Amino acid sequence: MSFFQTKIEHLRGVGLQRAQLLQKELGLFTYGDLIQRYPFRYLDRTQFYNVVDLHDDLPYVQVKGMLRGREVIGEGHKKRMVAKVADESGELELVWFKGVNYLEKIIKNHQEYIVFGKPTMFNGRPQMAHPEMEEVTEQKPGQSFLQPVYNTSEKLKNYHRVDSKAIARMVADLLKLALPYVQETLSPALIEQYALMDKATALQQIHFPQTPDLLQTARFRLKFEELFYIQLKLLRQRDQRKVTLAGQIFKEVPTLVHFYKNVLPFDLTGAQKRVIHDIYKDFCAGQQMNRLLQGDVGSGKTIVAFIAMLMAADNGAQSCLMAPTEILANQHYSGLKEFADLLGLKIGLLTGSTRPAARRVLHEQLRSGEMHILTGTHALLEDVVQFKNLGLTIMDEQHRFGVAQRSKLWQKNPHVIPHVLVMTATPIPRTLAMTLYGDLDVSVIDELPAGRKPIVTVHRFDSNRLKVFQFLRDQIKLGRQVYIVYPLIEESEAMADYKDLMDGYESIARAFPEFQISIVHGRMTAGEKDAEMQRFVQNQTQIMVATTVIEVGVNVPNASVMVIESTERFGLSQLHQLRGRVGRGADQSYCILMSGYKLSKDSRTRIETMVRTNNGFEIADIDLKLRGPGDLMGTQQSGVLDLLIADLAKDGRILSESRAAAQALLQEDPNLALPANQAIRHHIESLPATAVNWSRIS
Repeated sequence: MSFFQTKIEHLRGVGLQRAQLLQKELGLFTYGDLIQRYPFRYLDRTQFYNVVDLHDDLPYVQVKGMLRGREVIGEGHKKRMVAKVADESGELELVWFKGVNYLEKIIKNHQEYIVFGKPTMFNGRPQMAHPEMEEVTEQKPGQSFLQPVYNTSEKLKNYHRVDSKAIARMVADLLKLALPYVQETLSPALIEQYALMDKATALQQIHFPQTPDLLQTARFRLKFEELFYIQLKLLRQRDQRKVTLAGQIFKEVPTLVHFYKNVLPFDLTGAQKRVIHDIYKDFCAGQQMNRLLQGDVGSGKTIVAFIAMLMAADNGAQSCLMAPTEILANQHYSGLKEFADLLGLKIGLLTGSTRPAARRVLHEQLRSGEMHILTGTHALLEDVVQFKNLGLTIMDEQHRFGVAQRSKLWQKNPHVIPHVLVMTATPIPRTLAMTLYGDLDVSVIDELPAGRKPIVTVHRFDSNRLKVFQFLRDQIKLGRQVYIVYPLIEESEAMADYKDLMDGYESIARAFPEFQISIVHGRMTAGEKDAEMQRFVQNQTQIMVATTVIEVGVNVPNASVMVIESTERFGLSQLHQLRGRVGRGADQSYCILMSGYKLSKDSRTRIETMVRTNNGFEIADIDLKLRGPGDLMGTQQSGVLDLLIADLAKDGRILSESRAAAQALLQEDPNLALPANQAIRHHIESLPATAVNWSRIS
């Protein structure tokens, strides 16, 4: 057992009881866990705001002042502490709703404090809720003015006195013991090339920096190392898969040539042609293709997928396309069948709604090879679905499928693993794509078909609703259709300020008695949703009132207006996805963002971004900065949250450098066999096998 695997209870001043609390509350089990519990910020004893300069739009700030009065108000769970800190410019009110008993013991009147928190204006006066407090003490000779601040939990801080200072003491004690055991994990060549600090010094300086410059250098070293090993592991996975997994070769493409020259009714964009060329090269390589296709809403991914299926069919292989919803699967089937029929290819649709008799026919046609293309939902994964020769699997909006579902699909050919193409209309920022899908080859369709008119996006306050309704009425009279999207299904106490779908439906019905209205939300059955959507698709209804279930993939060319209620409740990428439901036809399309007047800074940024640009990748980059990778990708991609120090929203340059370093290393030494790379080989082999499991497609 290595030194860093020692249980934390053996550290001086910890003991078994405190160790159990640290495990439960913070996930700290070993010395290694503690030494990698990096500070999340630093208290700079030289940088302070004056109280008079505080306002709502400031981020977290520091104020230094004298505590002048504190009192406890209320009883039981309504108990709170209120205190005031004053500097020469004014007075700041502080309020706490938790840990009041503990705070009563430690907060002293007429003591000077450094206060850290998010300022808000309350009745015209500055206030901080639940700020952090630090007594001002004289700085000892040689002591850094940068003091580490560690995340802890309310329970540890308020009931067990394990606050940031206590964790800092533990880390300081551990560092005295640990430094002789710290081994370098990067090669001398990398350290020299990227001017990296050595590992032991970096650990010292990240916890107790002597100067801002040394802190910056330590951060760069540790971020570079973390991202380098993620990229190295992903790239090795990709390279090993290409060596070990053979793929069918699809070189003959006569049907594709005929389709392109004689059937396709429009010109492909340069980006579409580039992606098709990438796919054809993969098909000719004799290795399994694993390619991610990113394309903004309406960029023409589906026709690229169909052309890939034609290449498979020309070479005696079958294809399947799996979508996350029945609506989307039906849409793919209808769109592709028109072309497939013209080319003499048999295409089928398999969903949860497919009747037993039709299923039996489909199953037989797949086994015999009579069916060339199968589209569908999760029903494709059933064991009874067997192909004669499945050569290509395509997943649309693949982030909605789990790893097990994706892998089960390519196991449908027990002889030769099928090629894999995964598609997403959710633009993924470059830094996130390199981390989530670093073991895949990535293609991007970054231009829209010629003649497509950009969607006009405007922001309107709720007070302008009557004018907005008149605009909708005028558009419907021109023969257009309208989406109106709400964030919620029914009232909740926490969100009483926001529009409720059912109330919205009733108000729309009252405002537009002359028009037919559909409603779709997440609590309806798949059949009910599909029936309502079909009514809208066939123009039997002119207005669709919905929640975000219409976010992905639905194609109604006649729908030209998207109204989004309570815009402040949506994430930026989600707003962009919703906007993409219109703009599918030849008419000018519009997106109207509705909101109240009270908007946070982030809400204003989201709305201004939507009004300013239609570029999904620019929007995704801004969304990443606003929300962070975990929120952006959702819980299915929660592995991203395991990053110890790197920040994908801010560290794009370091990520690019670390990936370039990993690529160069594998090009020179693919097996990491050279003596100079033994530290790297040893470290990567010690990493858990699940370290990059979020990225696995196959």
